[in-house]
Amino acid sequence: MILQPIIKLLALTLIWWSSVNVEYAVAATRDTRVINSGCSPINATNTGSFFANVNETFSELRGEIRNQSRHFGTSLKSKGDVNTYTMFQCRNYLSRNDCLACINTASTQIRDICKIANGARVIYNDCFLRYESERFYQQTNEIGGGVTCGNKSTNATGFRAVGQQALLDLQKATPKIKGFYAATKTQVAGGSANIYAIAQCVETASQQKCLDCMQVGYNNLQSCLPSTDGSAYDAGCFMRFSTTPFFADNQTINIRPYLKEGGSSKKWAIIGGVVGGVVLLLVLFACRLFTKQKRVPKADILGATELRGPVNYKYTDLKAATKNFSVENKLGEGGFGAVYKGTLKNGKVVAVKKLVLGKSSKMEDDFEGEVKLISNVHHRNLVRLLGCCSKGQERILVYEYMANSSLDKFLFGDKKGSLNWKQRYDIILGTARGLAYLHEEFHVSIIHRDIKTGNILLDDDLQPKIADFGLARLLPRDRSHLSTKFAGTLGYTAPEYAMQGQLSEKADTYSYGIVVLEIISGQKSTNVKIDDEGREYLLQRAWKLYERGMQLELVDKDIDPNEYDAEEVKKIIEIALLCTQASAATRPTMSELVVLLKSKSLVEQLRPTMPVFVEAKMMNGEGISDNPSNATLSISVLSAR
Repeated sequence: MILQPIIKLLALTLIWWSSVNVEYAVAATRDTRVINSGCSPINATNTGSFFANVNETFSELRGEIRNQSRHFGTSLKSKGDVNTYTMFQCRNYLSRNDCLACINTASTQIRDICKIANGARVIYNDCFLRYESERFYQQTNEIGGGVTCGNKSTNATGFRAVGQQALLDLQKATPKIKGFYAATKTQVAGGSANIYAIAQCVETASQQKCLDCMQVGYNNLQSCLPSTDGSAYDAGCFMRFSTTPFFADNQTINIRPYLKEGGSSKKWAIIGGVVGGVVLLLVLFACRLFTKQKRVPKADILGATELRGPVNYKYTDLKAATKNFSVENKLGEGGFGAVYKGTLKNGKVVAVKKLVLGKSSKMEDDFEGEVKLISNVHHRNLVRLLGCCSKGQERILVYEYMANSSLDKFLFGDKKGSLNWKQRYDIILGTARGLAYLHEEFHVSIIHRDIKTGNILLDDDLQPKIADFGLARLLPRDRSHLSTKFAGTLGYTAPEYAMQGQLSEKADTYSYGIVVLEIISGQKSTNVKIDDEGREYLLQRAWKLYERGMQLELVDKDIDPNEYDAEEVKKIIEIALLCTQASAATRPTMSELVVLLKSKSLVEQLRPTMPVFVEAKMMNGEGISDNPSNATLSISVLSAR
């Protein structure tokens, strides 16, 4: 009898010890690797005061964690006219001590990453820390966003579909939950795996901003599945999933109430929708089996939505949509082929591009994979690839349609002079953001290679969308630079790429700088001005005016001088010249350019050096030729003297 209570006590102790150790086991797997970091490219002007502010904000935020068990906080410190804004956030599953440890690690590493910059960020799976000299608390989708995917994949039946649904539910629910945080555990059919997932926004964001950020994160994480883990991060939100538990089961949140679209009055409509959905899935499944048996190229069922990859269009449908690719439907022609306006059976208007890539084993092997990659690129400043079509040697891409056509029409064509300064500035900034995403934020770095005004389309609000990104990846390797068939456009091309075929993201930076000068001046980069001093291209003229302090002479006369601030225009011309410097290493990255464009002024250390310009002539045996078919290409690099 005496032993019975002792046994009970031991049993209770064992249960308690087990629960403590389960929680400890989860906590012990904390990942302290930096998944993203970055610095503002401008150095602090008063480093003593600025970093004294930084130290004070770190100390204050640590106190909030230690004393109030806070998982999110902001701090502002000022000394004289120097302000410092700081924000921290831990994932809500962390204990107070784990959160404090993560922030301590962050505050140490962020100093090593950014020693003199006036802004920095460091992001981990468990927390993030950021400081700036300007207020940023409401930002959600800014530079620094992206995705990391695990290397291990799973073959568990239905894993991808279950993972997509779990992430979609988090995307919908998190903005509606107080504190903008949710955590779920979802079992994959058959019990072969569980998917642990969280989503979180900064608490200073609005509900709409949180939703916008969640949508980008959800889209980015599609590229990870069926990997067993992935993390999507941005300036104001974070999403993560893994088959390995990274929080305890009792820390999940019931998000079902936040997924309801309506009350009980919609009960039967919901039931009907579910039944209809099941029937539709059965029909699609039957169609897929039938198609597979006939050995016809099958449409990707998951590609039927805008978020999950390209749709495989039928050639006959595209032929009908474009009126047999008629001349009247032709929108234009570029280096990769002709583009046609098409109207699909459902009334949707699209742009249909017939690619001219030539016959190559690379095209045969890589086309489907590359198109799938490009279709997963989602950004407001990039044209959306909707789908593709392969028929024999034909390779066709289907894009969203831009009614306003391309930027060159507004600068040099029939719409010349119709853009005011604000519209031009928005195009300059939006294009930089799109390129920054391609270079640094998408999980595979994409170099465009052919940035020019003809490849920048404008939507209904005259916001820019970069077209033709990723297409150069389809070129055979021997066509990757100018020595044979060039993947760029002379006049916009970086000298190291044109002359030696040396390709990097900085080649796009150079082309972007040329585009900026064209937007400001309304002049083509290849147009030559002849005067007493000789022949002069746009870049050479811009440099000459910059050296003389006469930058405003470059501004398009169609722009009302009352619309713009003279110092802002000078700064942007200076930024363009930074992009076109002869050495690729001295050009800024596109994410740095976004920050420079939004900052108030440049600093002395970032003054541009003399740029160079690639000039090309078609030569025959006797001199310059007007017929490229019987001529060779001669290239020279001109200094902006």
